Amino acid sequence: MSINLLDTYSAMRRILLAPVAERAGLLRSMLEPNSGMYRYQPGEIDLVAIHRETSGFPIDRDEERCLDALETLAAAGAWERMRRALDDALAVLLEATPGFEAPDITVLFVLGDPADQHFMGPCLGVTGFGGISGNIAITLWPFPENVERLEATVVHELHHNLRFSPGGVVWDPMTVTVGEHIVSEGLADAFARSLYGDELGHARLGVPHLKDDAVFDKVLTGLDVTGMQNFTAWVHGDPSAERFGLTPVGLPMGAGYAAGNRLVDAYLAATGRSAVQALHADSSEVIAATLGRG
Repeated sequence: MSINLLDTYSAMRRILLAPVAERAGLLRSMLEPNSGMYRYQPGEIDLVAIHRETSGFPIDRDEERCLDALETLAAAGAWERMRRALDDALAVLLEATPGFEAPDITVLFVLGDPADQHFMGPCLGVTGFGGISGNIAITLWPFPENVERLEATVVHELHHNLRFSPGGVVWDPMTVTVGEHIVSEGLADAFARSLYGDELGHARLGVPHLKDDAVFDKVLTGLDVTGMQNFTAWVHGDPSAERFGLTPVGLPMGAGYAAGNRLVDAYLAATGRSAVQALHADSSEVIAATLGRG
């Protein structure tokens, strides 16, 4: 298998320096290699529209700000660091998972929109999606904390990708539970922490609530909720639910990440397994280590 980290530095620079009328076409060309991420969505996919809806960098304003941010990432060696992190993490996971055949993976890394208040505020300037086998997308603004965590961020998404690839855990959008999603976040964080330590390995979103028992207890009440359309409020929290017109459930941003870490830590402690060995751990067993049910 191979991992193709797209050269989005060159592509984004070309887009931001091009005449405005040409930018949409150039953006679409940059996004096309990762279009497999949307293969399960019905109807025709507008990659440019999806880019806008998911807080991608603007193509009609803020050019200088985005170009400066792009150079910040280049100066930090972002693409080279992520490339090394992906190769190293893949080798570690495959060695610990005999017989598992990983898919070829395309990784799209793009700047976020500095004028998107939800992205820059509650999301802390970073979002990622690695749940569709063979495709990873990361949208990021180079706040110092995000630049420092580049490796941990990309291996977190790699973990999702391999967990939900053929031969791993099956994700059925209609029947999958909140508990599965929350466990997957905890496992991905545990893996990143095993490589880069707790300070860098925790997804920033969940850190404020790691020791909040009230938040943890509230998340536990939603573990059996089914259907992906219900996950945003339980995993990401009310701010994201409200952003996308969904019903809040009374949870702060990143609540599901914090709860997932606690569930997974309890499971690893109870079983003696390492985070690396738990790539395909059954979510019901992870939850049972805390709640005593399977």
